[in-house]
Amino acid sequence: MTTTTLALESWATGGCHCGKVRFKVWIERLAVIECNCSICLKKGFINIIAKPEHFELTQGEENLATYQFNTMVAEHRFCKTCGIHTHTRPRSHPDAYDINARCLDADITTLNITPFDGQNWEANVESIQ
Repeated sequence: MTTTTLALESWATGGCHCGKVRFKVWIERLAVIECNCSICLKKGFINIIAKPEHFELTQGEENLATYQFNTMVAEHRFCKTCGIHTHTRPRSHPDAYDINARCLDADITTLNITPFDGQNWEANVESIQ
């Protein structure tokens, strides 16, 4: 697979490790967050929040499983085969998608990553755009 440079205002592709789950996401901005909540920290998730029309699962819906915990609002989606968490329906933006930037096919070094204190989620959630 060829790694491309992540470009602003363009579609980027990505997927899980085994390739059974594939998606595309419109890169609206290069500013993303790295959350330290209990699940994002353990998964190494770098969060790209995307509007519903800016995310398309192109392959593998049947191979996705969902994990929920605590408030049972967020839907953490992962590949049943390789276990990679590709995206989430987040509690902060329940009508949007939260894509794991580390699952993109592109080089993500151009992303502007801002830390987010998810361990104190309720006090900080308003800062997520």
